[in-house]
Amino acid sequence: MAIKAVLLDLDDTLWPVAPVIRHAESVLQQWMHEHVPVVAQNYNVEELRERRNLLVASDQRFQYDLWALRHTLLKQVFDEHGVAAEKADHAMAVFADARNKVDLYSDVRPALEALQEKLALGTVSNGFADLQAIGLAHHFKVSIAAFRFGCAKPDPRIFLAACQELRLEPAEVLYVGDDLLLDVQGAQQAGLKGGWMNRQGLKIEDERHLHIKPDAEFANLHELTLWL
Repeated sequence: MAIKAVLLDLDDTLWPVAPVIRHAESVLQQWMHEHVPVVAQNYNVEELRERRNLLVASDQRFQYDLWALRHTLLKQVFDEHGVAAEKADHAMAVFADARNKVDLYSDVRPALEALQEKLALGTVSNGFADLQAIGLAHHFKVSIAAFRFGCAKPDPRIFLAACQELRLEPAEVLYVGDDLLLDVQGAQQAGLKGGWMNRQGLKIEDERHLHIKPDAEFANLHELTLWL
């Protein structure tokens, strides 16, 4: 079947995510120093990350709802230090605002404009970036985030839900993302085409990935546009 829609991953596909998270965590830490110093004095960024990793095992929801994971941890540590629970809401708002200040790869805006003229676009993401705040929402007919949907990639249901919203068969949809297991294999197992966004020019060498055969490989969105 001809490709009638492209679904895109967000983090490390449309922007590099590691510097975004580092910045957001730094901004949150500075906010805590100013507004809840007793917490900031007892927990730095690394110590909060360690506790967050431990918390993941306590509730299956945290496997896909990263917003709830961070929010729950903040409520816990605030409560332990006698800080009002609503402060955790304020803290998450600070973190989320910084989380949405991304630096798009240079090809993203022009390529989305070009792709939008050819076919339907959508996103499926395990993160909780806000496309409206980032300024990209108008490009996409459907955007599904794991923390709202109730499961995360590579679960087939999240890919199929996007296809259903687009009113297309999975075989008519190409999903493009940077992660071979979550994105490429996940999409293919749901019946979609799986494209690998390989911006770093990586080779498939990890034994866990050797069996994965992307339907296409791209160094950027311009190559995706040409491939289509």
